[in-house]
Amino acid sequence: MLNLTPHNITVDVNGVVHEFPATGVVARVSTSSVEAGSRFNIPVIKTLYGEVEGIGKPEDHPEGVLVSALVLGRLGQEWSDVAFAPATGPNDNCIRDSKGHVVAVTKLVTV
Repeated sequence: MLNLTPHNITVDVNGVVHEFPATGVVARVSTSSVEAGSRFNIPVIKTLYGEVEGIGKPEDHPEGVLVSALVLGRLGQEWSDVAFAPATGPNDNCIRDSKGHVVAVTKLVTV
């Protein structure tokens, strides 16, 4: 599976570890910002999310592709069971170090 995130991804399922090194190619969501006023004299902006960039088409990834949760959220149903993000939610049982940083996930999420 091709890893299109900026980080190495480790998946640990009952002690069976799968490593997915970062490839250096990162799928991203285009963004733009617009002014949204101010609060307590602090400027506030809104981020507008656009299209996914750097991923190609589902048929380009017969082995599957790892992406960030933000990218996954912007993909359509044609990416179901093709694109996956690490499951890092509060009930996803990811493995954390003593500082709370994720060192491995135990499952993946798809569209």
